[in-house]
Amino acid sequence: MFPKDFLFGASMSGFQVEMGYAKGDLDPNTDWFVWVREPENLINSVVSGHLPEYGVGYWYNFPTIHKLAADFGMNVLRTNIEWSRIFPRPTYEVNVKVEQTESDITSVQIDERALRELDELADRDAVEHYREIFSDMRKRGLKVFVNLVHFTLPIWLHDPIAVHRRQQTDKLGWANKRSIVEFAKFAAYVVWKFDDLIDMYSTFNEPNIVSQMGYVMSISGFPPAIFDTEKFFASFVNQIVAHARAYDVMKTLTNKPVGLIYAASVYESTNSDVELEESVGQFMNFAFLDAINSGVLLFQTREDLAGKLDFLGLNYYTRTVIQRSAQELSFGLVNMNWSIVPGYGYSCQPGGFSRDGRPVSDFGWETYPEGLLKLLRTMNERYALPIYVTENGVADARDWLRPYHLVAHMYAVEKAVEEGLNVKGYLHWSIVDNYEWAKGYHMKFGLAETNYQTKSYNPRPSMYIFREIVKNLSTEKFRSYLSSPYQIWRQKG
Repeated sequence: MFPKDFLFGASMSGFQVEMGYAKGDLDPNTDWFVWVREPENLINSVVSGHLPEYGVGYWYNFPTIHKLAADFGMNVLRTNIEWSRIFPRPTYEVNVKVEQTESDITSVQIDERALRELDELADRDAVEHYREIFSDMRKRGLKVFVNLVHFTLPIWLHDPIAVHRRQQTDKLGWANKRSIVEFAKFAAYVVWKFDDLIDMYSTFNEPNIVSQMGYVMSISGFPPAIFDTEKFFASFVNQIVAHARAYDVMKTLTNKPVGLIYAASVYESTNSDVELEESVGQFMNFAFLDAINSGVLLFQTREDLAGKLDFLGLNYYTRTVIQRSAQELSFGLVNMNWSIVPGYGYSCQPGGFSRDGRPVSDFGWETYPEGLLKLLRTMNERYALPIYVTENGVADARDWLRPYHLVAHMYAVEKAVEEGLNVKGYLHWSIVDNYEWAKGYHMKFGLAETNYQTKSYNPRPSMYIFREIVKNLSTEKFRSYLSSPYQIWRQKG
């Protein structure tokens, strides 16, 4: 069973849900807002052609979604504060104390004067509106879990079109060290302005995905969609340092937990090649987290990065099946001697079955709930920190798979809790259908279906199952779903 104080809820992100209710909810000042309407991207189907301003409408319709969460047993919601809403204009002019070596930024200090100067630059209406949103959450008995950056950056910090076209620009996003200092300012300001309403913080959602999709997987639809290993490593390392510097300034202003949300997978080989699985997992799952936990950053140790995590948020969707490659590829600091095997994990035909006979989502992602338990065991042993499953869900417009997927993954979490693992919460992705980045509105991840015309949210059958599990603090009532009709859980013990 789950303990009584276990957190059950859902996760959202501002860009994906805020716009769509009325003209006043528009936020045109992000890199993604520009990216999804760029003609080159539209003509080449890099993006869906859907626009976020016709979306969920959470900015003004938040009470409806908060009520839905409370009605279905949730006690926590995660969302983010859009940096571009708070600071639509640059914050460069606000001077703060920065200590650095020849290669990196080791300290950022932000005093009361700097915070007051930031306050003069902030959009006061946006600040007050976010306060209304968080106050409404608390009024309904929902804990407020605030993430600071969920992919989007202010357009004054990242011009994805210029970077994509390899034009001269200093608006390089996370590939520019300047972003580290500006993020620390934003993080400090958020705590200074909202801490009385927030229960827990995370700095980033899936920073590894930002680097991988933006600078390696150039056909993914994520800005700036270029293949550039130098910028990949720059953005990867700069986000590590940005987290550490933000953590430092945030902890001078709050005693509340500050963590990070990471996209993790289980790496399994076709021939039980343990050496390959461990080496791939080391970089893909652990390199970023090791740096902000123990200070081990790739091939060096940095004390200024160590001990910067109060909890770990894990986003898990499926496994990744790999094999050794005949040719080794050089990525500068590391070499890649493996490739992904199609037909498993993220590389399946949508809506069918994987090569392993497991059901596959509308996105083409294999259902593999055992992987979540494996991941929780590994992360618990490696980091000894409180863990929250901060995203887990399935793209399923018909809700034919979601009931089984939901039960199996919540069973994995329940099993982890019963084993004594320090797992504190499960947040589903997501409470309502929303804007799925380059895929637009095609992918339906919501426990509730979003009617984009009426801005209403209709619970799917799986949402009632979620509520029953929360009510009973156990998946026991639905354990038959693990074996029928898909034999969705195959692990023994």
